[in-house]
Amino acid sequence: MTRPLTIALLQISPTGTLAGNLAKGILACRRAAELGADIALFPEMWSNGYALHGRPVEDWTAEAVDVDGDFVSAFGELARELNMAIGMTLLERHEGGPRNTLVLFDRFGERQLTYVKVHTCDFDVERHLTPGREFPVCVLDTAVGPVRVGAMICFDREFPESARILMLNGAELILVPNACPMEINRLAQLRARAYENMTAIATCNYPDSMPGCNGNSTVFDGVAYLPDGPGEDGSRDMCLLRADGSEDVFVAELDLDQLRDYREYEVQGNAYRHPELYGMLCSGAVDPPFVRPNRRVVPMPERG
Repeated sequence: MTRPLTIALLQISPTGTLAGNLAKGILACRRAAELGADIALFPEMWSNGYALHGRPVEDWTAEAVDVDGDFVSAFGELARELNMAIGMTLLERHEGGPRNTLVLFDRFGERQLTYVKVHTCDFDVERHLTPGREFPVCVLDTAVGPVRVGAMICFDREFPESARILMLNGAELILVPNACPMEINRLAQLRARAYENMTAIATCNYPDSMPGCNGNSTVFDGVAYLPDGPGEDGSRDMCLLRADGSEDVFVAELDLDQLRDYREYEVQGNAYRHPELYGMLCSGAVDPPFVRPNRRVVPMPERG
């Protein structure tokens, strides 16, 4: 039996500058390492603190940084120094419009995953972003062994397809950087995604000192039932951690052995699906009352 995987959620407020966010992010990662974390996760778009609203588009798009630039690379170097994986987030400079991106470095400082937010908030300022086109999963080498990790970013969680395709791609753990109020309904979405896919989900939000956010970062372990569970039919609370609204580094311990054993016999995930009946899910047709003038169609990714 391996020890649990320790996940740190860096529920911290931005400083207002790139240099300040770099320095504060480094301090938060060091604190996570002191707490024994195997993975540290930032809130959404940490490089500029998700400072998009109420500003001219040309101002915040100019704050985009290169995915191979100094800001991002600094966290790769830090991951190697701390022997800890780091999921850092940024407004990424990209031809055609910036992207909302997560980069996951392993404990050796190697980039293992780059995820670009697919479901950009096109009803708001994110319509100026370039959306992602796929949901990749990586095998992350941690001190407790390999873990299959994917990501969603904020609004992605509101679409069951996001977590479903990550599960089908093999994800055991989904990292979710966030920047919005995590109220009862959004928390319920995360619980549902974890339940229906038997997948652990770790979400990091900004604290309530950040306008429009309220903390409530969470970790759900994806294990809804156990033979000795306290509830009816062995049910149990999947929530390992729910932070308050304060600014802090919060940690949770994920029992991977328990999750993997559970996935071998329970009925959710891909065990009893009927994909042969789900063709309509791949249709691009949108009928009333769901027609929206600002909806974008994302081209299918090229397949090699």
